[in-house]
Amino acid sequence: MTAASFTALPEAVRALARADFGQVAARFRDAGCTVGLPAGGILTVKRGPDAVAAPSSAARPAVLLSVGVHGDETGPIEMVAHAIEAVSRAPQALAVDLMLCVGNVDAIAAGKRFIDADLNRMFRDARGDLAGTFEAGRADAIIAATRDFFDGAGPQRWHLDLHTAIRASRYPKFAIVPQLIADDARQSLIGWLGRAGIEAVIMNPASAGTYSYWSAERHGAAASTVELGRVGTLGQNDLSQFAAAAAALDGLLRGAASADTGAAGQGSLQYPRPLVFDTAQSITKLSDAFRMSFGRETENFTPLKKGEVIATDGDTVYTVQHDEEFVVFPNPDVRVGLRAGIMVVRIG
Repeated sequence: MTAASFTALPEAVRALARADFGQVAARFRDAGCTVGLPAGGILTVKRGPDAVAAPSSAARPAVLLSVGVHGDETGPIEMVAHAIEAVSRAPQALAVDLMLCVGNVDAIAAGKRFIDADLNRMFRDARGDLAGTFEAGRADAIIAATRDFFDGAGPQRWHLDLHTAIRASRYPKFAIVPQLIADDARQSLIGWLGRAGIEAVIMNPASAGTYSYWSAERHGAAASTVELGRVGTLGQNDLSQFAAAAAALDGLLRGAASADTGAAGQGSLQYPRPLVFDTAQSITKLSDAFRMSFGRETENFTPLKKGEVIATDGDTVYTVQHDEEFVVFPNPDVRVGLRAGIMVVRIG
């Protein structure tokens, strides 16, 4: 985007896009909160000893919000900027300990998805040929800050990693939820996702190196990669598509995460629960010979029937194993060794 169009953005959006927490941090600090800036693009806010009527920190939910893990996914940046701006102007209303992470600040500034490689594949112990990339170093800083944030936190731990998808989807708003999350926390998370307008949830049994799976596995967070619509240019996003998610996020920050859904996220007539899918198989790109059997315009959740070929990779042929499977995140352009798509089946 041009310098003029960036300048025309609301100040709160411009500040978050460039990871400038100055005014927001000052408001929370002046209200008696303990404010930290553990790394570039990362802000933590916890209730300090001088906060009026503050409950003990351990009793408060710990909420991690991440945006911009992919630099071209700008809609959540705008949505979260407005949410954080609002609550910072009434800091006593913040009912959680908060970590805000702007993932790939450099890619956002460059208007690119990433600098060297996908940041959302770096949250793993073994990175192989990704180890020397710019994003590997950024992931290390994020991992350290995440560990410090959750150390000593109470049992209510949330991580919402907010994205927008690069392709159309039959369910435009959907989420990936690690299957290892404890049942009560998982049901509360799914209930919140319903409030946020999420139409479909995919249960994920194994890590693909994503930030949300890392926080769930390593820190016991009720974590999710949340897809809120389509990729858009900063300042040109239709914020109406984020209205339900913005309202649910505001409720979470102000302590109303389970309002209207119950502790287990069930029983709501106002907020329908998302459809639930299970991961049937993960499609890994094994070599440069990898070819998918459908075009790049294929929508997420496109159905395929049993026996249909999904992709070929030399002698390896991926086929549909169930009566019907739906393709999600098909991307033949990923690096060799990374996930090129997943196939899901509906279970609820």
